[in-house]
Amino acid sequence: MSEHGANRKYESLKIPRRQTNREGADQALPQREANPSVSLSDGLYYEIEYDACPIPGVGKFVPKPQKIQEPEPDEIRDLFAEMRALGRSVRPTYERPRFFDRYVRRGNDAAFYQQAQFMADFADDYTGSVPFAQYFPSYQMMGYEQLRTYFTWRTAVRKGEVSDTSLSYAFLYIYELLGNIGVDDPQDGLERLMSFWRAFRAYHPAIDKYVFPWLKDYHIYYELSQPFHAFIAEHDLTAHYPGLASPDDSFNLFCGISKYDIRKSAYFSGENAEQIADCFHFVVDRLRQVCAGHALGLDDSIFHPTKHMSAWTPFKNALFYPWVTQGDRRVVLSENEIYICTQNRWMFSTTITSESGRQLIGYVMKQMEVVLRKLTNYKYKLTANVSAVSHPIVGVLRETGGSLESLVTAAVQEFYRELTKTVVTVNPSALSAIRREALVTQEKLVVPETALPIVSAFPSPADEPISVVETTEHTDSIFTEVECRALAVVLYGEMELKQFADECGIMLEVLIDGINEKAMDVIGDALLDEDFVLYEDYKEQVKEWIQ
Repeated sequence: MSEHGANRKYESLKIPRRQTNREGADQALPQREANPSVSLSDGLYYEIEYDACPIPGVGKFVPKPQKIQEPEPDEIRDLFAEMRALGRSVRPTYERPRFFDRYVRRGNDAAFYQQAQFMADFADDYTGSVPFAQYFPSYQMMGYEQLRTYFTWRTAVRKGEVSDTSLSYAFLYIYELLGNIGVDDPQDGLERLMSFWRAFRAYHPAIDKYVFPWLKDYHIYYELSQPFHAFIAEHDLTAHYPGLASPDDSFNLFCGISKYDIRKSAYFSGENAEQIADCFHFVVDRLRQVCAGHALGLDDSIFHPTKHMSAWTPFKNALFYPWVTQGDRRVVLSENEIYICTQNRWMFSTTITSESGRQLIGYVMKQMEVVLRKLTNYKYKLTANVSAVSHPIVGVLRETGGSLESLVTAAVQEFYRELTKTVVTVNPSALSAIRREALVTQEKLVVPETALPIVSAFPSPADEPISVVETTEHTDSIFTEVECRALAVVLYGEMELKQFADECGIMLEVLIDGINEKAMDVIGDALLDEDFVLYEDYKEQVKEWIQ
């Protein structure tokens, strides 16, 4: 090989040691003249200095100090920042968060509810409009302009001005209503939800498939006074809830499990159907009261959930935080749908009915029809056998000296009495005018007292013949013939005073007022009380006047 080949030996070179002491390091660095200190007392400044440029002909550039302008205050932006901080403090963080994870969902629900409460009363008047599209929308997903767009739109909606906007904004507003944000109470929340839904669905009908199940959940969760069956009937929504189609579904539900289905009876005609359903509700309500008084739940003894129940979460597919502590209760919407809350946890199940419960409802329906047929003089009679009922309430009533038959009969009679009673409404001012006119007419018809004999209208207690007595004393002739006969009716009670007044063609009140006014002139007191009963102190004196 050549001299440049592999056999050539290389000489070693010494590597200089690194300066380890600070003094040596400082000596190795180029020294620069220290800059004088800059005072910041007059504001915020910065100072930048460049070294001399190495390019020939280019000098050193040192810009003059400039004041940094403070941003103008923005209260709305600060409010949004505070709201976002709430969301971060409530919502948990995970290494790999997945929205559909149960814990992530729970954290998002809680964060949204906290933020919604914080922004409940906020109103805006932003002139811009920025669209927004997100699945499960929330405030935390929105930018500054989107938040201002939403709250400006919400302000108009709360005034009744519903306009088209991004569907995500609409769902965000519905989430607020489901959580009762910005409403007075659950009933007010439901009314606002219905009003908004009816107006906004004209722009986006797709919200129907979400709103319909949420309306049912709303009634279950908030325990409203109006039953859900009545609600869907009132708002013409029966087509969307085929299992709950009838406004009297609770009646039809009981008919479906009853041993005796009254709907198949000939008595259950078109004109009687509504009356029978109302009567059944009245009777069952009385039965519930009796059962409750003996620590026996009527519905619990009839409907039982199946053994396998599943957890139920209200307002599925919505951001909803369960903010209301729920009491223990059960909600039966149909014979196949029952919701049970125990210790603030909801479960769902289909239902089964007990045999004794079916017997009880069957007897109640049949005995109710038995009594109604008698009261309405129906041409065919019916009988019900209480011995076929094995429900515990039968034994409870028997131990307390009552019976299921008497309970149902009394309830039906009370319902029918209230249903058929006649209510007369009298205008007090018109009645006073009639009394005054009648008194004027009566005075004109009074026969001079010197010529008036008093005729006894009824036999005396000793059954003496009717006699005509010439009266000479002033007190014996102050009453007219009709008034004397009226006093006899009151004294001996052989007919109702109202009937007597009607037969004489005079109002009962006018007749009584005339008698009492004349008695006041003579004895200084009225003869008849407000119930048209003769005072005991004047009975003997009245007997003398009318004999």
